[in-house]
Amino acid sequence: MKLLRYGPRGHEKPGVLDRDGNIHDLSNVVADLTPAALDPQSLDRLKATDIAALPVVAGNPRIGPCVAQVTKIVCAGLNYFDHAAEANLPVPNEPFLFFKPVSAINGPNDDIVIPRGAQRCDWETELAMVIGTTARYVSEADALGHVAGYCILNDLADRGFQFDRGDVCFARGKSADTFCPIGPYLVTADEIADPQTLDITFKLNGETMQRSSTAQMIFKCAWLISYISSFMSLHCGDIVSTGTPAGTNTGLRPQRFLRPNDEICASVAMLGEQRARIVAA
Repeated sequence: MKLLRYGPRGHEKPGVLDRDGNIHDLSNVVADLTPAALDPQSLDRLKATDIAALPVVAGNPRIGPCVAQVTKIVCAGLNYFDHAAEANLPVPNEPFLFFKPVSAINGPNDDIVIPRGAQRCDWETELAMVIGTTARYVSEADALGHVAGYCILNDLADRGFQFDRGDVCFARGKSADTFCPIGPYLVTADEIADPQTLDITFKLNGETMQRSSTAQMIFKCAWLISYISSFMSLHCGDIVSTGTPAGTNTGLRPQRFLRPNDEICASVAMLGEQRARIVAA
């Protein structure tokens, strides 16, 4: 299933996309796509629903973040071979982990706001995993069984805030409001036979900047969940973002940071695409 949330910011309703691209309202089946709706029993109930019998949503509504009440966002840095190569950095023995605040979450097509004083805003198109059942000390073999579904996450950052303020601080660079668009869809895990075979693309004003595949991951999805769960519990509603491939300003010469009125498009195969405009604070 391709689950989504639609409607005005703060008043989104749950929906599901049919094979013809129509949105059907899920409000009479589930109140919202909160963690309570993402556990296996709830997802089984959604999958058993006759989508054709649900009301079709008219018009072209705003699409909101695909998951509500996200509990935490854990991100892996430097997790693609091609990204490590463009950064001229050695392949790490273990992933670099950091958090993005839930206040950074944005709709997939909502405006992305450059913070005041920021000059080096960068993009990072990523595959994200949304947890459906608690993962604590799980094995790699069992790890993907804890995933409710997959979505696109753009791990936006201002590199000046991140690197040029006296120390390296990921929280300072990656936490601005709107710097974490998720969606448009939460694609349930049964739809993705192998998360390591998905193409990733990012376009800036129509020009392709990132073109890679999740096959380039250094630490694969199942391994990441197992690894992270050895340090912290992952709960239903948590998001694990798996890192970005090459094509960010880490390797671009000359560099091309985001500017007001830029148009961006981030896509991951089978998960849809994000189309957004850049604006100034």
